[in-house]
Amino acid sequence: QVQLVESGGGLVQPGGSLRLSCAASGSIFNINGMGWYRQAPGKQRELVARFTNGGTTDYVDSVRGRFTISGDNAKKQVYLQMNSLKPEDTAVYYCNSYIVGLYGGTNYWGQGTQVTVSS
Repeated sequence: QVQLVESGGGLVQPGGSLRLSCAASGSIFNINGMGWYRQAPGKQRELVARFTNGGTTDYVDSVRGRFTISGDNAKKQVYLQMNSLKPEDTAVYYCNSYIVGLYGGTNYWGQGTQVTVSS
């Protein structure tokens, strides 16, 4: 069974930093891209940052220059370094990946980790 597990959320003051981690585990043949999404109360889930299939990175405009996505292929992990956090970054952050496992390819989501930016 394939799973994505996030960690690293929490409460931080405006201007602070957090680092989110996401680990993929299970019977994995191939990972086609990994990324981070977020959903704030009353809003739709939105893409924050991702690795594309070509290996490039993509960011939503509101976080470009403040957030950095990175990954460790050997460990099947992806990270999101978030700097200069703002109250509007408050949301549940989800890891996402299209993973090919024993039974074919599926789009997987983690359980989410809460990020709260508040003084």
